[in-house]
Amino acid sequence: MYIAKRIRKELRGGITMARVSFSVVAMLLLWWWVTMAKVKVKAEYIKYKDPNQPAAARVGDLLSRMTLEEKIGQMVQIDRSVANVDTMKTYFIGSVLSGGGSAPLPEASAEDWVNMINGFQKGALASRLGIPMIYGIDAVHGHNNVFNATIFPHNVGLGATRDPDLAKRIGAATALEVRATGIPYAFAPCIAVCRDPRWGRCYESYSEDHKIVQAMTEIIPGLQGDIPANSRKGVPYVGGNKKVAACAKHFVGDGGTIKGINENNTVIDRHDLLSIHMPAYSDSIIKGVSTVMISYSSWNGGKMHANHDLVTGFLKDTLKFKGFVISDWEGIDRITSPPHSNYTYSVQASILAGIDMVMVPVNYKEFINDLTYLIKNNVIPMDRIDDAVGRILLVKFTMGLFENPLGDLSLVNELGSQAHRDLAREAVRKSLVLLKNGKNGTNPVLPLPKKVPKILVAGSHADNLGYQCGGWTIAWQGFSGNNYTRGTTILGAIKSTVDSSTEVIYLENPDGEFVKSNNFEYAIVVVGEHPYAETYGDSMNLTMADPGPSVITSVCEAVKCIVIIISGRPVVIEPYVSSIDALVAAWLPGTEGQGITDVLYGEYGFSGKLSRTWFRSVDQLPMNVGDPHYDPLFSFGFGLETESVKELVARSTSAGVFGRPCTLLIVVALILSLRLEFL
Repeated sequence: MYIAKRIRKELRGGITMARVSFSVVAMLLLWWWVTMAKVKVKAEYIKYKDPNQPAAARVGDLLSRMTLEEKIGQMVQIDRSVANVDTMKTYFIGSVLSGGGSAPLPEASAEDWVNMINGFQKGALASRLGIPMIYGIDAVHGHNNVFNATIFPHNVGLGATRDPDLAKRIGAATALEVRATGIPYAFAPCIAVCRDPRWGRCYESYSEDHKIVQAMTEIIPGLQGDIPANSRKGVPYVGGNKKVAACAKHFVGDGGTIKGINENNTVIDRHDLLSIHMPAYSDSIIKGVSTVMISYSSWNGGKMHANHDLVTGFLKDTLKFKGFVISDWEGIDRITSPPHSNYTYSVQASILAGIDMVMVPVNYKEFINDLTYLIKNNVIPMDRIDDAVGRILLVKFTMGLFENPLGDLSLVNELGSQAHRDLAREAVRKSLVLLKNGKNGTNPVLPLPKKVPKILVAGSHADNLGYQCGGWTIAWQGFSGNNYTRGTTILGAIKSTVDSSTEVIYLENPDGEFVKSNNFEYAIVVVGEHPYAETYGDSMNLTMADPGPSVITSVCEAVKCIVIIISGRPVVIEPYVSSIDALVAAWLPGTEGQGITDVLYGEYGFSGKLSRTWFRSVDQLPMNVGDPHYDPLFSFGFGLETESVKELVARSTSAGVFGRPCTLLIVVALILSLRLEFL
């Protein structure tokens, strides 16, 4: 009995102890859960993902987390043709581009572009650290690769406007159209100082005068936004998702090569290199440009892609550039001759020179393997890699790419919008340079009357949208015809401008007898160069495309003629000038042909001034303003001015001409000859 009682007592005590132990354990478990939850919350805070942190702090935090493979991936830019979701994720690719004419599909819409780029981006975001890639494209005169985009005049024409504010507005419009397709990075502007028009990229240059090129760097705040007042020099800036990262190119001296041969050698002393070709880079950096692209060319025999002294020593250290330096397309391959003959050396030389991102753009595995080998064998130090990747990440953080990596369709209506086309039309009319107006400098031909019985329009460039846009339009080398994008040809603009009763006859290459026998009031002849880009445009003779010269001769000998030259540079024209009544340099005006008729018919006056010297003969080249042998056909800065019809009438009225009978008769005769609708 005693034993039974004892057992029951022990059991009751054990149960009580068990209850106490269970409570303690439960409390311990609760404490552990709360503690781990706090630890988890703390662990989930990642500094580089916090937009409230300074960009430099985010860069440092992210760099500290990256493996070598992830860092090298950020330095790689590949073409869209070799990009896919798996490649982006597996190789941690930092950037993708569309080369000239590289589009998702023919006549791709803004939505097609957005969907393609977002697909690549989702691959990048699926990588371990979720670092977004940056997509780049050549947008050198508007969003020129894209169907239905507004195509602005090429830079040679914009230089003739002498209008930095216009350049800024074009930059802002271009940024909107580029962003409309989901792209945050434009390889523009080209700030080359073209010193020889034989160069096939001369139309990408604003001028032979570095001061004009410097002034036109105002396109950069148009593309990127105005830098904050307290911004430090050299720090990149992109003001939101309606702006894009810009790229000043091609560093440095690309416009000074011998005989204008593309990618060749610029032979010049350091003083002239810095005083002619460098100033626009200093201005661009002050304005917060995000990236700088290196030139294919050499300086005194040394390839720019391997020039540590200028890329690191001057650009980064002296000019304090903090954005990233990018190579040109296969630019590092061309360090050796023949190209790609010692690729490992090319990788070594270019990265040690200071190039941060390499536009590979196809053989990315070879680049990754070679760079990995060079780092692991201590040929390229890790701090050089960290500098390169840090610069790339700084641009990405600055532009908000981590917060908004994906494009959307909110801006699709900006592509080719009427407001942008109106801006392009303004740019066209301001870019036109009137070289002659009247055979003997008297009896001006322009402005033209709108209402006459019959006029002739002639020449291969009058009804060819591709020709008037030039290279870098839809395709790398441009196109011929009117079917590859939307715009208004010069012929179309003439037909929509003249009076409905005026008969417009168009013949590309009319016979002289036909012209003489048809009693035309006047003829407009539109001739010039065919589209080209880069080396394909190098020319040692600078002649117009056939049959341009013969069209000028046959038409201008038979009737009063106005000749419009469509070209990326001055061309040989002296043999024909005496037969021409009025001569207009229209450069490469883009899609808005009405800008030409705006001034031909007096809605606006001519105001453009040559930003390039117009030579007499190619034997004079190179010849730039200030040279001792300077003897041009038309001098740098030349350009006749006219007043619009409204200005003529207003000035005549304000001068009190109606009180002087003789002057009154002159004004009345002028107005009647123009057949203005308001009379």
